[in-house]
Amino acid sequence: MIARLHTLVRGKSPIRPIDALRGGAGALLGLLFAGLLGRFAVGGADWLHPLLVAPIGASAVLVFAVPASPLAQPRSVLGGNIVSALVGITVAMLVPQTLVAAPLAVGAAIATMMLLGCLHPPGGAVALICVIGGPKVAEAGYLFAFNPVAVDSLLLTGAGMIWGRLTGHSYPHRPPVAPASPHGTKDPAPAARIGYSTTDLDVALARYGELLDVSREDLDALFREVELSAAQRLHSQIRCGDVMSRDVISLHHDQSAESALAYMREHDLRAAPVVDAENRVIGMARRAELQTNRRRKVEAALDPFVHKVMEGTPVAALLPILSSGHTHEAMVVDGERRLIGVITQTDLIAVLYRAHIVESVVGS
Repeated sequence: MIARLHTLVRGKSPIRPIDALRGGAGALLGLLFAGLLGRFAVGGADWLHPLLVAPIGASAVLVFAVPASPLAQPRSVLGGNIVSALVGITVAMLVPQTLVAAPLAVGAAIATMMLLGCLHPPGGAVALICVIGGPKVAEAGYLFAFNPVAVDSLLLTGAGMIWGRLTGHSYPHRPPVAPASPHGTKDPAPAARIGYSTTDLDVALARYGELLDVSREDLDALFREVELSAAQRLHSQIRCGDVMSRDVISLHHDQSAESALAYMREHDLRAAPVVDAENRVIGMARRAELQTNRRRKVEAALDPFVHKVMEGTPVAALLPILSSGHTHEAMVVDGERRLIGVITQTDLIAVLYRAHIVESVVGS
């Protein structure tokens, strides 16, 4: 009962208090900035009456509360409000009957915004106020679309950009970029070659047939995260200690590169972990670098960057690491960073293959 009441009060996806505070504070400061600076820009000493129109309050909700929404981007705020004002003013001039002009202005504004790719919900209110705003709005005519509508919209988006920088959020929103091939080829990144394709997403969106308040790029990134989360949940019981190679061929940092090369050829290795005198992992050595530095010690040719995991780490944590194409192995270490095992891409593929077989058997 308490859980149901909590859901009723806060919704199924409650907003974090810090996000609510950020959105509310941003709107407060943004409207102050837009109203007072707008009043200063057009002249006038009455600072107690900032230059604001009511629909700008609705624009502030989008800009500061949901800055990632396509409807909140500067093009939508500026274009949607200004276009709607021009449409509303035109309808008000051509249709003297308010009962007809008001819904006609809103409908025409919505259609125009959608056709021009600048849909902004407060634009409907802007069009409406152009019809029912009274003598002052009617007297201003088309000037009303620029002062105060355009001035308010421009200053509000400027305030949104400043607030985004101050709070560490991107505005205008930059959709996540799909990872490129680590080898600089036209192929997509390894993790993007499985599961659904972008064509599947386009087909699904076309079949859905409704305008969504989220960009295609954001949807794609979200679905990829869902896929990864599901894979991690399905394989969370398999630990790195269960699948690692324990008899590890390693190199010592103070041995000669020449001897390390011979040792790696003997065991047919292209890369090997490098440890210190206490068997702590300090990096990786590869044949090419050792060949270049063959008259020096291994420590002169090692790559200090190496992924380390613990025995109890779920093997699913290695999925994004070993499927990126940037690295081919992860070192399993203890609490003192001493080497106890290695997991390679081959090990991970074998685990996923076995897990797939088990899931198929259980599912049947």
